[in-house]
Amino acid sequence: MEKSKVLLVEDDPNLGSLLKEYLEAKEYSTVLATNGKQGYNLFSKDKFSICILDVMMPIKDGFTLAKEIRAIDNNVPIVFLTAKSMKEDAIEGFSVGADDYITKPFSMEELLVRMKAILRRTENKSSIDSEQMEFKIGNYKFDYKRQLLEIKGVQQKLTTKESDLLKLLCLHANGILDRNFALKSIWNDDNYFNGRSMDVYIAKIRKYLKGDSTVELLNVHGKGFKLLVGK
Repeated sequence: MEKSKVLLVEDDPNLGSLLKEYLEAKEYSTVLATNGKQGYNLFSKDKFSICILDVMMPIKDGFTLAKEIRAIDNNVPIVFLTAKSMKEDAIEGFSVGADDYITKPFSMEELLVRMKAILRRTENKSSIDSEQMEFKIGNYKFDYKRQLLEIKGVQQKLTTKESDLLKLLCLHANGILDRNFALKSIWNDDNYFNGRSMDVYIAKIRKYLKGDSTVELLNVHGKGFKLLVGK
């Protein structure tokens, strides 16, 4: 079985070396970069299963690097490592497409567990072929497999998380999508940071759907979300 390939971008040489050695001992092929510029150069030339990015780095910070990675690949999972614990930083991380966010200091075992959960979701998504893949949302066409939302010939490319969440909303159209169900289905955990991440994605999807006045994405207080599609 081919090893999962990890891009690790960490400017602390001690932590970077320790993480690289640990991940390789756990059978992950790991490439280490020490700044965002070097990380981008490595990503643009190779294929990775997951990216682990420090936020505070010289030359180019992790948020900027994540945006550049997302411009190349909408699907590759991204995990941020940061010394900051402010909620605003977590929200910014999720807004640029992060899959998870770990605050230093952390245990390597915790990082490994989170990585495995993310990679398992990625693998499960790629193996799904028999489920419904295309949806009509008012005047929109949503192709889940291609991660495309289209209206009047205008296409919006979606990230993996956006596609997964929009699919759940479509499957529950005109009914309530339970918040905790969505979190556990897509994030595997209904903790605070994952909840804030989902709120960011809901806001993005709501913006994407503004082209049809018969479509509304509502927050249902204390319950979840409702995708209202005009008849």
